[in-house]
Amino acid sequence: MIEFNRFVLSNGLRVIVHEDPSTPIAVMNVLYDVGARDEDPSRTGFAHLFEHLMFGGSKHIPDFDEPLQRAGGENNAYTTNDLTNYYLQLPAENLETAFWLESDRMLSLAFSKESLEVQRKVVSEEFKEHYLNKPYGDAWMHLRELAYHAHPYRWLTIGKELRHIEEANLDEVRAFFFAHYRPVNAILVVAGNVRTADVERLAKKWFGPIEPGTPTLRRLPQEPTQQAARVEKLNRKVPLDALYKAWHIPGRLDPRYYAVDLLTDILGGGASSRLFQSLVKEKKIFSNIDCYHYGSLDPGLLAIEGKLVKGVSMDQAEAAVDNELDRLIREGLDSRELDKAKHKAESMMAFEDMGLANRAASLAFYELLGDAGMMNSELEKYQAVDGASVMDEARSIFKPSNSNTLYYCAHAE
Repeated sequence: MIEFNRFVLSNGLRVIVHEDPSTPIAVMNVLYDVGARDEDPSRTGFAHLFEHLMFGGSKHIPDFDEPLQRAGGENNAYTTNDLTNYYLQLPAENLETAFWLESDRMLSLAFSKESLEVQRKVVSEEFKEHYLNKPYGDAWMHLRELAYHAHPYRWLTIGKELRHIEEANLDEVRAFFFAHYRPVNAILVVAGNVRTADVERLAKKWFGPIEPGTPTLRRLPQEPTQQAARVEKLNRKVPLDALYKAWHIPGRLDPRYYAVDLLTDILGGGASSRLFQSLVKEKKIFSNIDCYHYGSLDPGLLAIEGKLVKGVSMDQAEAAVDNELDRLIREGLDSRELDKAKHKAESMMAFEDMGLANRAASLAFYELLGDAGMMNSELEKYQAVDGASVMDEARSIFKPSNSNTLYYCAHAE
């Protein structure tokens, strides 16, 4: 059980405090309710760009890292299609430094053409290095476009096109910041060797004066139910052919999520999973194969991807995957498979809870979902899943009309 206290400032900032006197450290996690799904389709990549801009200097602090390092701290951030998360840790006695730093960049970034140009180049190089020039790097750019025709999940957090970031101007960047990086759209979690009364005093002092902003009201286009299988073929200079298949699944708050998550693990959660055992170890059709999903807030995708063993045809590989899915639906689950998946979920949650930063991030995420207390009830929801529920999801998901297939083919030498 993770204990926490919660309060809300007058400007709408939600604050969660998790006291842990066993550590000399304090963690501050600031989650902003903005991700790639909130971008203009003609200006994608902005949420990720801000992950970089937020470290480039704020209204009163020209360098974020230098004073944090002097206080013995370190920090990082990440962006998804659903959210942007910033976190730092430092000695608990220097907690007010964290409040000073994070509140100032929530107040306002130090917008300048110079800082925008610097971070634009960084993001552009990242786009080229990891998505355009890296083997298999553009696979999910194509697979998302194949699977989504309406919802903004059709582009990655890095952006849909490189030119969207290259052409971004200062006015557009400033408008995006003040639309989303406001107290009313943020969740602040402070964890570690802290006391709630001290956190509340510091939160009111440093964050209280910031203008609340306008709550995000999403009217995102909903993805219509897919009616027919979709297929795309790419030829690239890569060492091995690869097969990617994706199916639409429920969103994170759907009660079916837990059965889908366990199904994913049963199929592809490591070397003892069904797909790995059959298609890698026994039949030697794939050199590796995985099954996973992203746990996205809106309805997302379950994916199976694998690299083919040389000499195996794409038709043979796809037929082998389809046969395994058909066998699952035809024969059902062994109760031991489901128990094993549940035990793995329990172990992963227990392991994550060991880390203070993970606890802080989880509290922020569950608060975004609607209730930080969900962190303490997740395990019960996994344990309540039965075999029939998992099989219902397998039959619902693995319909040919719900499938999206990308053949990623190596150039013939």
